[in-house]
Amino acid sequence: MEIEKEIYSNKFDDKHQKAIVNLIYTYGWITNILKIMLNKHKITLQQFNILRILRGQYPSPSTINMLRERMLDKMSDASRIVERLVQKGLVKRCVNVKDRRAVDIIISQEGLDILTKLDKELSIKEILGNNLTEEEAVILSNLLDKMRG
Repeated sequence: MEIEKEIYSNKFDDKHQKAIVNLIYTYGWITNILKIMLNKHKITLQQFNILRILRGQYPSPSTINMLRERMLDKMSDASRIVERLVQKGLVKRCVNVKDRRAVDIIISQEGLDILTKLDKELSIKEILGNNLTEEEAVILSNLLDKMRG
């Protein structure tokens, strides 16, 4: 559906403003779809992001600073998110063997299991695949990269 119909407005200063409004609206649309799926497992979008980063590192541990650098939402408090994941048993803290003052973070088996379930339930391809072809997804991704320049 066109953005004008979604937000009940067609008053844009120019095509660039319309594109920005459309990006923000679409971000909310995708986020809501993801939140519904993640709520079933009692994890947030930011927690999901950290779990995926840690799975990519597994079996090597990570540090809070590395997680901060790789997170999609740079405004999130990685330390607080990791603490919640530790409380849920989805990640573990361990002492860094090279620097005892540093703390390493590693995903637990329970964290890996939740991601395996989510991999089956949450198909990003299905979210976009119903509306975009693979070629269109490539074009969209390239345009977004170009926009950030």
